[in-house]
Amino acid sequence: MKRYFKRAFGCFALLGVLFSLCGCACGEISLRRAHGLTKVTVQIDGAAVPYYAPLYVAKEKGYFAREGLDVSFIYADASTVLKNVAVGNVEFGFPNGDSVVSAIANGVPIGVVHTTYQQGIGAILSLEGNPVRKPADLKGKTVAVTGLGSPNFVQLQALAAKNGFSLRNDLTLKTVGTSAITQALQGGEADAIIFSRVRYFAMKNKGVPVHEIPLERYFPSYGNVLVANRYLIDRYPQTVRGFIRALDASLSDLTHGKLAGGVKIAMRYAPGFKGEEKQVLQTMNELFVGDLWQSDLTRRRGFGFSDPKKWQSIADLQYRYGLIDTPVKMKDYVFQPDYFQAKK
Repeated sequence: MKRYFKRAFGCFALLGVLFSLCGCACGEISLRRAHGLTKVTVQIDGAAVPYYAPLYVAKEKGYFAREGLDVSFIYADASTVLKNVAVGNVEFGFPNGDSVVSAIANGVPIGVVHTTYQQGIGAILSLEGNPVRKPADLKGKTVAVTGLGSPNFVQLQALAAKNGFSLRNDLTLKTVGTSAITQALQGGEADAIIFSRVRYFAMKNKGVPVHEIPLERYFPSYGNVLVANRYLIDRYPQTVRGFIRALDASLSDLTHGKLAGGVKIAMRYAPGFKGEEKQVLQTMNELFVGDLWQSDLTRRRGFGFSDPKKWQSIADLQYRYGLIDTPVKMKDYVFQPDYFQAKK
């Protein structure tokens, strides 16, 4: 399966070559100001969904403006997000942590400035009538992923290697688009899907008899994290600091009794979820407030802090299973939020 990794993540390698040829000037940023505010853009992994409430609340409640920022949101897949951050098309990105490691390993000049999700969001999902209770149960089943370049496919490959089965010989592998993958499970096209814990809670709260195995039990991972252009980090640390402060203010609201109001705000950005407000609120309370936005570490030090050893374990895992060719020292690329407090 290693050759699949090379093909799926070749865009990061190509981007790394680009930077080696044109130098760090490729990613230079010139910040723009209008009406007394600095204009910045954050590109978010995927599409507009209410689960990105911390960003939407920070804008709508004026927390970004209080820090002197006028923030715009755009959306793309993770590889496009990371490319645009690196070359300076956008100042910030909000991709999955596994994709960040792959990009860094290929020389893409970015830095993690806020580890917003404290756990990975990958999971094995199956139906209770045909449950997968441990990774080895995937043998002989039809398993769907959203793509051979997805972080969840990386985790599936690692699970197979660790549990002694082959993706080629011991199961039937299918790729199904993001919008259809849960329907593939419910309709019997797949016995299991490797996808997002968010969908588990959404399906459960709709009454679907779904079973979940969080992949965090087996492999370290981080979900969505805030990344910034390295030129921005070096030259405009005050802008990064302001963004982090606003994001933290929003997270504090959402985790201290103001989640329902935050969901109402987020639904303005995700009208496709109209009518699902109750399920979204339940999912965010159980998963995001309970597991993703907070951890023992954040309760001690603050939102967005991370464990350097865990980041390193993620990189080591990718190297071990052939996703990246070069070992990475993640301490050189992951910044704790308090790094920016001392910067002028």
